[in-house]
Amino acid sequence: MSSENLPQSPEQQLRKPRVAVVFGGRSSEHGISVVTAGAVLNAIDRTAYDVLPIGITTDGRWALTADEPERMAIANRTMPDVAQLAESEEGGVVLSVDPGSREVVYTEPGAVPKALGEVDVVFPVLHGPYGEDGTLQGLLELSGVPYVGAGVLASAVGQDKEYMKRVFTSFGLPVGPYLVVRPREWDHDPAAARERITGFAAEHGWPLFIKPARAGSSIGITKVEDASGLDAAIEEARRHDPKFLVESLLRGREIECGVLEFEDGPRASVPAEIPPVTAHDFYDFEAKYIDAASGIVPAPLTEEQTAEVQRLAVEAFEACSCEGLVRADFFLTEDGGFVINEINTLPGFTPISMYPRMWQESGVSYPQLVDRLIQAALNRPTGLR
Repeated sequence: MSSENLPQSPEQQLRKPRVAVVFGGRSSEHGISVVTAGAVLNAIDRTAYDVLPIGITTDGRWALTADEPERMAIANRTMPDVAQLAESEEGGVVLSVDPGSREVVYTEPGAVPKALGEVDVVFPVLHGPYGEDGTLQGLLELSGVPYVGAGVLASAVGQDKEYMKRVFTSFGLPVGPYLVVRPREWDHDPAAARERITGFAAEHGWPLFIKPARAGSSIGITKVEDASGLDAAIEEARRHDPKFLVESLLRGREIECGVLEFEDGPRASVPAEIPPVTAHDFYDFEAKYIDAASGIVPAPLTEEQTAEVQRLAVEAFEACSCEGLVRADFFLTEDGGFVINEINTLPGFTPISMYPRMWQESGVSYPQLVDRLIQAALNRPTGLR
């Protein structure tokens, strides 16, 4: 029996919905996830919801953390860490995988487990593998706990840039030139893989971008001007993911568009433009989060261009069977056409991030955005849908 069908006591019927904000995680985007959690915790309406912050350490321990968003900010160009926020160095949080119970239990070595009560919805703000890629979503489906954002399939597709592009292509969305180098290929015959990459460069031109296939926040990406920089760039990408992509440089303007699920279906925000970042080779991690490079919202586009990128953003959302939210990233090329680069099923969500800024300009404030996502998750069943 699912928990939706269990009889509720008068106390359960009267209490506020309980939101577990889950953050941190095992990926290289651990720090920015903590920053995002701080922003979400600040924005949640405490008169409408009870909140339980749960941090996942870099080694995978689910830790109970203090509800102190002010400690989750970037300080002196240094990212925060769940280990610094955990209430115990050994205690762990366990979520039941019994769909008839949403009970959360806290355990410490040598102590009696302590029940923390039930969770009504999870707001995952994990970026990258082991959180944004369908793994956490699968656990929550097993547990019968509603959650914010994309489901298992859409999360997995949205994390793996190879299969994301394959889905886009199958739906007729415009995709730029790329090739994929899988772990077995590189491990067994790196010389042949290099030859394939240089052949790609001969066809499409230098520079190339070498990037991990399943990472985000521009982590592990290198812009390579010629063949002499390939090995270092590949090594950097493979530090984050043994599978990597090679993409050609698309000359044009970088345009982003947010998609948010409403009662009548997904809608697109006003688009934004990422102007050239003079202090960086491209819009990399430091430009996004450390130096807080600013985008232009709304993007200076014609009405026709705005309508077209909004249409493509919603089509990308639907093509990958997304739910909740997506940021879709495009290039407006020199010939006037849009090419989709990627989607993010859990985009950067700090107050300076482009996704909230685009929706702010579209009339949805950051607290309203958080509330809409929570309500959509509460109203959406788990399981096949």
